[in-house]
Amino acid sequence: MAEQKRDYYEVLGVSKGASEDEIKKAYKKMARKYHPDLNPDNKEAEEKFKEVNEAYEVLSDPDKKARYDQFGFAGVDPSYGAGAGGAGFDGGFDFGDLGDIFGSFFGGGFGTGRRTNPNAPQRGESIRLSVAISFEEAAFGCEKEVSVDRMEECSACHGNGCAPGTSPEVCPDCHGTGQVQIRRQTPMGVFATSSPCTRCGGKGRIIHQPCPDCHGTGAVRKRRTIQVSIPAGIDNGQTISVRGQGNAGKNGGPAGDLLVTITVKPHELFRREGTSVLCDAPITFAQAVLGAELEIPTIDGKVKYNLPEGTQSGTTFRLKGKGIPALNGRGRGDQYVTVHIETPRNLNREQKEALKKFAESVGESNYEERKKFFRKFKK
Repeated sequence: MAEQKRDYYEVLGVSKGASEDEIKKAYKKMARKYHPDLNPDNKEAEEKFKEVNEAYEVLSDPDKKARYDQFGFAGVDPSYGAGAGGAGFDGGFDFGDLGDIFGSFFGGGFGTGRRTNPNAPQRGESIRLSVAISFEEAAFGCEKEVSVDRMEECSACHGNGCAPGTSPEVCPDCHGTGQVQIRRQTPMGVFATSSPCTRCGGKGRIIHQPCPDCHGTGAVRKRRTIQVSIPAGIDNGQTISVRGQGNAGKNGGPAGDLLVTITVKPHELFRREGTSVLCDAPITFAQAVLGAELEIPTIDGKVKYNLPEGTQSGTTFRLKGKGIPALNGRGRGDQYVTVHIETPRNLNREQKEALKKFAESVGESNYEERKKFFRKFKK
C-alpha cells in the first residue's frame, strides 16, 4: 500500500491558487522552521524538512504542478497508488516496447521490460464543469451546489463486473497481462512484438457471467449533487479541484477529481485588476471646484470620501483595504476611484448668463493646464 502523504499545498501552507512568489516565500519560511541545523537531533523536524522540500520541488515546477493539480500524487510519482503489477499513473510510454526493440538487436537477451498491468489500480477520470458567480461572490467566497453525472462503482458487483456469486477468470492466453507476445527469428536475432490479447480484449481476465446492473463494466452512471466551496478572492478563469469527486477508479484505484472552472459575471460599476477594484465616479463642476463629501460605492457598501477643492477631471484616489481579499487569505487590495467632471446640458438663459459672468470674473489666471498648453503651443 502506498504511504499516505499530505497535500503539497497544505505542507507549504498556501492555497491552490497561490502565485510563484507566494509559494517561494512559503517554502523559505517552512524550510527555515524545520532546517536540521536549527533542529539538531529532531527526527520529526527532519521529516518535515524533507516533506517541505518535496512539496516545493513539485509546486515550483509549472509542468509538475499542472500534473499534480490534475492527477494528485499519481501525476508526479508514478509509483504512488500502484499495486504490485503497475503504476497508478501512466505517462504514455510503455517500457515493454523498449524491451521489444532491444530484443530484436540482442537476440532477446534484453528482456521484455515493465508492462502496464491491466488489473492494477487505475485512477478515475476527472470531470470538468464551469460555474458562473457574481463579482461579490468571487470577492468574498461562497458555497455552490453543482449537479454531476459521474461513473460510480457498481454496488451489486463491487466493481469486478461479475454477477453476484461469480468471479472473473484469469485469461489463459495472456496470463492476466492483457498482452500476447509474438517472437520471430531473423538474421539479426529474435524480433519480438506485443499486441492486445484477442481472447480477453486486453483486459487480462474473462467475465463469463456479467453483472446485470453494470453489464460487466464494474461502474454505473449516477447523478450527484456536490457542494463546492469557492474561496474568497477567486478570479475569472481559475479552477477549483474537488478531490475524489470525479469518476470512479478501476480495480480499486482512487476516484478522479471534480475540476470546477469559475466564470465571474461582469459588474455594472466595478472592474478588477488582481486584488484591486476599479470604478469611475461622475462629479459636478461645482464639486470639482469647491470640493465635496462624496458617497462612493464599494463591495462592502457605501463609504464617505472628502473630495478636495480644485480636483481635476481624471484624478484617481485610493480607498485602502476596499479591494478584493487575497486568495491565500492574507490581506485585501485597494479600490481606485477615478472622478470625471460631467458637463451640464440644457442650461436655461439665466444659468448661461451666470456662467458667462463667472468665466469673465475668473479669466485665464486660474487655469494652470490651459496656460501650460498655450505656452507649449507658442514654442
